[in-house]
This record gives sequence, C-alpha cells and structure tokens, in this order.
Amino acid sequence: MPSKMADARPPHDHTHVPPTAIAPPEIHSQAIAPAAPHLHGHAGHPRQAERFAVELSEGLSATEVAVSVWGVCAGYFGRDVLDEVSFEAARGEFVGVIGPNGSGKSTLLKVIAGLLPVQCGSVSIFGLPPRAAQRMIGYVPQSEAVNWSFPVTVLDTVLMGTYSRLGLGRRPGRAEREAALRAIAQVGMSDYGDVQIAQLSGGQQQRVFIARALVNEPKLLLLDEPIAGVDATTQHAIFTLLEDLQRHGTTILVTTHDLSCVAEWFDKVLCLNHRVIAFGPPEQVLNRETLSATFGSHVLFGMTANS
Repeated sequence: MPSKMADARPPHDHTHVPPTAIAPPEIHSQAIAPAAPHLHGHAGHPRQAERFAVELSEGLSATEVAVSVWGVCAGYFGRDVLDEVSFEAARGEFVGVIGPNGSGKSTLLKVIAGLLPVQCGSVSIFGLPPRAAQRMIGYVPQSEAVNWSFPVTVLDTVLMGTYSRLGLGRRPGRAEREAALRAIAQVGMSDYGDVQIAQLSGGQQQRVFIARALVNEPKLLLLDEPIAGVDATTQHAIFTLLEDLQRHGTTILVTTHDLSCVAEWFDKVLCLNHRVIAFGPPEQVLNRETLSATFGSHVLFGMTANS
C-alpha cells in the first residue's frame, strides 16, 4: 500500500505566510498547491547530524536503500518549501516526483543532490550525507535554468561534468575526454561533439545535459523536468535511455508534469505538495483523491481503473 505520510506526521507549530492571489490555472500543471510555502520554527525538529537513516517503511535493509529522506524541511530565505518530507527509494528504482508548480519538486532534487542545505531532518545517499556522496550523483537541472547562448560545444559541455572529480586547477585529460565521448554516444549525440549547444534543438540540448550527468557513471541520477518542452518522440527516447540505465543498476528520480508517462515508466510515484501526499506504485497512488490533494484542482488523467 502507498505510504500516506502526511496523515501520520506529528503536528508542530506553523506560522503561515498568506499566499498572494493567483489567477485560475489553464492547465493542471500550473495549479497552485493549497499548502503555500510558509515560515515556521524548527525547534525540536531533528537535525542532519542527529540521524542519517530513516525507519524503513517497506522492510528494506540499509544496503537496499539508495535515497533516504527523513523529516526534511528546506527552502529559501527562511521560507520553507519542503515541510517534513520523508520517503525512501531502493537501489535501482525509477521514481517519478509529481506535483504542481511551486510544490517543492526542484527543491527536493537540490536537497538530495547536496546543492541546498536542510533546515531540519536528514538525507542520506547510499548511507552517506549528500555532500560526501556527490561523486555518485548525476544531476540534470531544468532546461530553463541553463544559459543556452553560452558559446560552448557539446563535447565541452559534457567535459564540464568531469570537473568535480578532477579537483581545483586540473584540466580534463585523455581519460576524461574518452569518458565524455562515451557519454555522448550513450545519448545518441556522437555526430554533434563539435556543434555549439545553442544550435541544437530542445530535445538535443536535453540529451547533452543528460550526457554531462552520466560522464562520471553515477549510481544516482536526478533529472528535473527532463521531458518539458520536447516532442513525443524525444520523450520516448529519453525515457528509453533512462530505462536502460535502470536495468544496469542506476537509481533514478525524475520530476515531471506529464501524468501520462507516470504509469508507463515509473516503479514508484511521489506525490508532493510541500508535504508528501502519497508515495507508492502508480497503480496504488494514481487515483482521484490523491491527485486532487496533490494538485489542488480537478485533474483529468487517462486511467480509469482507479478513478
């Protein structure tokens, strides 16, 4: 059964910041989560140093867990976007994270990647804190966060993924170049190594950034909206690539607004609305009640079994 962790959380004091008025959404992906980001104290909440592992809800052993998130609050400028978020992903699982804009999906990936500190709670990646596990993590940000006009080739972009393992002041050598060429081939872009990224289509640019994340052969791959703005053929190609990586043991977390791909590709679905609404297999999670609680509006989806 899916975990409905929001129902089991102990209450704590919140001082909410009233959300501003927002126009009705045109599509469900723009729906505004009913729980707005808020300010509250963290006194009494667990800290990162106090615990790295959560109590495993599905009986997984410590060696089976790839990502463990426990009671995490995190956000920006003192305002929490994530409110006591807890879940676990097993090694080799393909997990989709769904929720409306502003619900904390990107923030969650940044926390897991070690790019954003937690205010309370803890995160472990293969038993290590995120900063210690960064060489095992590949991260692909949203395409809108990238300056595509920067004058750099496909090969140079992928080589940037090797900088973290080289250390300060060291330049990529033959081994790094060969690794970059392998990653470029892996995403089907071998003919574009010398092409400027600004000259590529949106789908091709997304493949290049996936290659940059793959160059260090990560054990955990985090992708933020990898199929946003690309056509159906490219979507299928990206998910086929990710499925192949999963078969070779890579653990994958993907945020998406596209509910049509959730049941087809993901082993587990995390419904996020600042808090965890539900987490479990798609056939158990994708129902009207859960989706309504997640998106805060009526959501139409092409599955009738759980409607």
